[in-house]
Amino acid sequence: MLDPAQLAARNPVGTHVTVGKGLVSGALASAEELGCEAFQVFCGNPRGWALSAGKPAEDAAFRAATAERGTRVFVHAPYLVNLGSPTPLTYERSVASVAHNLGRAAQIGAEGVVVHTGSYVAADDTSERHAAAMRQVREGLLPLLETLDAAGEDAPWLLLEPTAGQGRSLCAGVDDLAAYLDALDHHPRVGICLDTCHVFAAGAPLDEPGGAAATLDHLVDVAGPGRLRLVHANDSMDVRGAFKDRHQSIGNGHIGIEPFLELFAHPATDGVPFVAETPGSREVGGDVQVLQELRAKALA
Repeated sequence: MLDPAQLAARNPVGTHVTVGKGLVSGALASAEELGCEAFQVFCGNPRGWALSAGKPAEDAAFRAATAERGTRVFVHAPYLVNLGSPTPLTYERSVASVAHNLGRAAQIGAEGVVVHTGSYVAADDTSERHAAAMRQVREGLLPLLETLDAAGEDAPWLLLEPTAGQGRSLCAGVDDLAAYLDALDHHPRVGICLDTCHVFAAGAPLDEPGGAAATLDHLVDVAGPGRLRLVHANDSMDVRGAFKDRHQSIGNGHIGIEPFLELFAHPATDGVPFVAETPGSREVGGDVQVLQELRAKALA
């Protein structure tokens, strides 16, 4: 049986926290109050295009404090980012936002930037528009990935988060990752952020016995070993295959408790943090504690 330190090392658990008063006095303080071993932040307005500059002293203090504690940190790119958008200004702003957030992640010591895989926003399902959107993804991200490569092993990962399948999604289910990774030449700095609500909404059978383990098996087959770098641990308000991105507290939705036990126990999640984005996950005794209890049970 793993001791508490070993459990936290295998699967650090936490939630998304708001920066509020600042990275140290706001985000880190909130994460510590909740007992987080990992957490996620926005480095600016999640619903705006403004590129918020950091404060070097605060960045350094945050980086040092999280490193001292061994707390793993992730940045989420703004919701507006859509690298498949047919609107040139949206596309240009999206590339700039991803680049900026990768830079901010490096400054604060975060290990990855989560980016939604986007949509081609067409009135109909034209293969031409889809292909054009995938070319945009390639042209926008490959130069950024090469910059990460040049920065060395300490550079943050670009973490692709497949969507729930709503709209004209470029990448929803696990199968869609194949074409997305092909577009990026399977670059070694590209990782996957698996959102359990999203993949369930896109049709993954997480609610069936063995379904979560089978989904991870398939993810490794499609993306390759070592690509999974983060799990967004969210239950779903809606049934499987609903294509709706509505998160629910762990165990109170249509996914349920058992799939999270399968996810924690699977070899592909060894070393992978679980970060909640659920109602009440920023409450003491909420989903951070629930996930920690499930982790202990799964790995007993």
